[in-house]
Amino acid sequence: MKSRLNPVALGVSGAIVAAAVMLLLGILGNFGIYGGAVEMMAQWHMFFSLSPLGIVSGMIEAAVISFVLLFALGALYNRFV
Repeated sequence: MKSRLNPVALGVSGAIVAAAVMLLLGILGNFGIYGGAVEMMAQWHMFFSLSPLGIVSGMIEAAVISFVLLFALGALYNRFV
């Protein structure tokens, strides 16, 4: 029996985790914790900053990127199984 992934479920779960991590990083960054990680995220994500709007837009950006990448990975996995 072949094992198949649900690419939509994989993408959505990855998007939720990415958005939660971005929220946590934004909150901790505002308290002055993990300054290096906040600086890297600001370099890697064009919409992320420590303002409330920047945190939300960074969460959306991370969720979209994660969904697309994990959906493609799940679809590719299913193609080769």
